[in-house]
Amino acid sequence: MHVQSVGLDRASDDAVWRFALDHGFVIVSKDSDFQERSQLAGAGPKLIWIRRGNCTTAAIEALLRHNLDRIEALGRDKDAGFLILL
Repeated sequence: MHVQSVGLDRASDDAVWRFALDHGFVIVSKDSDFQERSQLAGAGPKLIWIRRGNCTTAAIEALLRHNLDRIEALGRDKDAGFLILL
């Protein structure tokens, strides 16, 4: 679900974080702020941090599809907080 579809496209990182936590969502972001917060906050929503420069939406989709096994493992691992995709 995209933040825009739930009215959070202009929301603060904190609001997005709380929404994801409250609704059991994983945050997918290229923003390092979420990764830093994940390390500092401890318990929070899971995060997929995409470490790519400027690229197309299609390239991001391909990256996510290529790493589906790792993404599913993140969801199953109760101790894992984030996944970095390069």
